[in-house]
Amino acid sequence: MTLVDARAFRAALARFASGVTVVTVRGADGADHGMTVSAFASLSLDPPLVLACLDTAATLLPHLRAATMFGVSILAEGQAALSARFADQGVVRFDGVAVTHAPEGPALIAGAAAHLVCRRVAEHPGGDHVIIVGEVQHAVTLGHAPLVYALRGYGTFVPSADD
Repeated sequence: MTLVDARAFRAALARFASGVTVVTVRGADGADHGMTVSAFASLSLDPPLVLACLDTAATLLPHLRAATMFGVSILAEGQAALSARFADQGVVRFDGVAVTHAPEGPALIAGAAAHLVCRRVAEHPGGDHVIIVGEVQHAVTLGHAPLVYALRGYGTFVPSADD
């Protein structure tokens, strides 16, 4: 069995447009923890499940494993700087960032396109990543267009003129 060339694999996947999320938890110490996650998808409608894939070395992973609940902020167009901020391990990610807190604890990014509050229900290995499955407890849309990531850059969604 031959393995695909890593550069070809990355180049192919760069053409898959995705939304951008910030996944958050309230730590046992009461502090907010979060990071940008673009490997995010809906998994099931009944029950309502989503999945988020995190690198096994992600600083958020131990906090996520220790928490029962986590938040997902689906970023809106115009929030690319927040996506970059929450992907940067060299900054204090929440400094100066407007958030609200769900009653269950996790921070939710102000101005996002949508918010989800999830109960962590499963974890599965996935190569160099961990797949976290959450059952959605609350979902709200906030009326903003989503931020889109493709070809290693940010953009916005423009609906097709075709019906």
